Order: sequence, then structure tokens, then C-alpha cells
Amino acid sequence: MANTQSAAKRSRQSLSRAIQNRSVRTRLRTLQKRVRSNTTPDAEQIRGLIAALDKAAKRGIIHRNAADRRKARLNALLVRKK
Repeated sequence: MANTQSAAKRSRQSLSRAIQNRSVRTRLRTLQKRVRSNTTPDAEQIRGLIAALDKAAKRGIIHRNAADRRKARLNALLVRKK
């Protein structure tokens, strides 16, 4: 239990942010599975996933380098499957 009002508020905020961040990470994982499971990945799907990765990195949900690494792997996948 928090000892001060501000600590209680921070606890509430961190809990709600954690729930929101979890849903974003889950959505990213789902999008990645969809792209990787396709035999011929659609460029539109990949573009959407890259945009979602950039947005998550900008908001601090995933690390910027992790987003860059995933985007590089997606682009390599696109080149290989063409």
C-alpha cells in the first residue's frame, strides 16, 4: 500500500499504462505472426507492421534498437520472398 497520495497516484498510473502497453505488444506480436506465416507477404501488411513498430518505439513501449532490428528482418524477409 502506498504511503502518500502521490505514490498511490503513481501506482494507479503505472498499472493503467502497463495494461495499455501490454495490448500494444500483443498487437505487434499478432501482426508479426501474420506477416511471417504468409508464404508471400503483402507489402501493405509489412508497411503497416513497420508503422506500428515505429509508433511503439516512439512511445517507449519497445526499445528503438529492437524496433530497428525487427524492421531490418522484415525487409530481409521481403527481399527473400520476392
